Amino acid sequence: SDGGKHMKIIGITACPTGIAHTYMAQECLEKECRKRGFDVKIETQGGLGIENELSEEDVAQADVVILAVSVVIEGEERFENKRVLHTDVDEAISHVEKLVDRAVALVEGN
Repeated sequence: SDGGKHMKIIGITACPTGIAHTYMAQECLEKECRKRGFDVKIETQGGLGIENELSEEDVAQADVVILAVSVVIEGEERFENKRVLHTDVDEAISHVEKLVDRAVALVEGN
């Protein structure tokens, strides 16, 4: 990275069946963000409830929020004044590079 701002991406993954895809999407997003040198934290809302829960500090520091969700999630109001990218778990798993590109463009476009 050049002298550019160190980016922090947070997100939530959730899918109707609640198990595999939720965690696959989390893993894909984390891996892609780390590959690019970004800070990343992804909360999962799956069959086991909320895990890796985002703190107020996480939300405050985040440049962009990726909601890779295929169901209604809890706590979406936390992101009221943030840049939020809405997608589903399938995109986070199958097209994670494009998804993170879109998140970066959302930040840089503002």
